[in-house]
Amino acid sequence: MNFDSLNEFFAMGGHGLYVWLAYGAGGLVFLYNLAAPKLKRGSLVKRLSQQYRREKASQ
Repeated sequence: MNFDSLNEFFAMGGHGLYVWLAYGAGGLVFLYNLAAPKLKRGSLVKRLSQQYRREKASQ
């Protein structure tokens, strides 16, 4: 790495804001891709259990 100090590393040669925002946006997309299926699964299980109870009660 060609940075003499930690401050220069974070500044990224004057492009630090763009670089760190890009990393942040990528991290958010990554976290969303991890969390979304788990959240969808939870709502699907809840909906299916409600449907099952309704069908069982109507029999």
